[in-house]
Amino acid sequence: MYSVGNRLKVSLFGSSHGDCVGCIIEGLPKDMVIDTDAVSRKMVLRKPSYGIGTPRDEADEVIFEHGVKDGRVISTSVMLKIMNNNCDNSSYSGLDKTPRPGHADLPALIRFKDFDINGGGQFSGRMTAPLVAAGSIAEQYLHAKGIDIAAYSKRIHDIYDDVDHSFEEIKGSEQFKTRATTAELDRKMQRVIKMASEQQDSVGGIVGCCVTGLPIGFGGIWFDALDVSIARMMFSIPAVKGVEFGKGFELTEIMGSQSNDGYTVENGHITALSNNMGGVCGGMSNGMPLTFNVAFKPTPSIGKMQHTVNLETMLDDSISVKGRHDPCIVPRAVPVVEAMTALAVMDQDLCFDNEE
Repeated sequence: MYSVGNRLKVSLFGSSHGDCVGCIIEGLPKDMVIDTDAVSRKMVLRKPSYGIGTPRDEADEVIFEHGVKDGRVISTSVMLKIMNNNCDNSSYSGLDKTPRPGHADLPALIRFKDFDINGGGQFSGRMTAPLVAAGSIAEQYLHAKGIDIAAYSKRIHDIYDDVDHSFEEIKGSEQFKTRATTAELDRKMQRVIKMASEQQDSVGGIVGCCVTGLPIGFGGIWFDALDVSIARMMFSIPAVKGVEFGKGFELTEIMGSQSNDGYTVENGHITALSNNMGGVCGGMSNGMPLTFNVAFKPTPSIGKMQHTVNLETMLDDSISVKGRHDPCIVPRAVPVVEAMTALAVMDQDLCFDNEE
């Protein structure tokens, strides 16, 4: 199993083409009520959309094996699992000899001599399914405290959404296949994904995320800083290659007098005149919405011929990947970003409450 978290600990188990994937959650408040319908709705948002996602169709029913009774947490640990009922190993034949470029195949095969290549094993995006379920539970906990999370597709390939959206606009992305914020952007993003698929290629993009309701001073410092904890969770998601908070790398192009978020008092409360820092300073919330972007690489499994090596002959080789793969994982990654954010923030909240 693979574990993360301090007060809220999540341990992940299973593999893409194994019997199931799942996780154990430790630290949920005793007697916490879980809205299982809300969990199911989150799982639907992670499923591939017809025409722009993989044909692999899983029911993704979340089964609470332990720790939950009649929708209420009754134990110090909760175990949930999701069955794998639609696996196809045929397209993975030979990948143990000719690893896919851009994928975990090569380092995994070299390091783990018994690595099961089917479905990408434990390195597959399939492993995010139980994390979305766990994250939905964390989101429910946070919502009750006035903290809410929403994410959207900020960019897919060359289609870029450069508007600073309100939380409600970001939340509205749930109505669109691509998780774009408008119908026009959704059409454009669908078009570029379908074009990549027709060319047996793939595209990447950026997921933007916003967290509201964090009080000033929320979070840790140094190695447990709020942005550090969230960045760690984001880089745990397969295919993530970059994370930036607020204006991120754009801040390198301007002066300090332009980047600093000046403070003011409105109706007896401290707020900022801008949010270039993305709502976090010194690893703690400054009271503004926490905003960050997560960069996802194009899906490495593509039909186009690519250069690789043959691990048996130790000679150069080539590969064309067959099977069922997403031409773009960004839309499906949006609920994963929300879930991982919720897990990180809830863990911080439990630690924060303990300090008080």
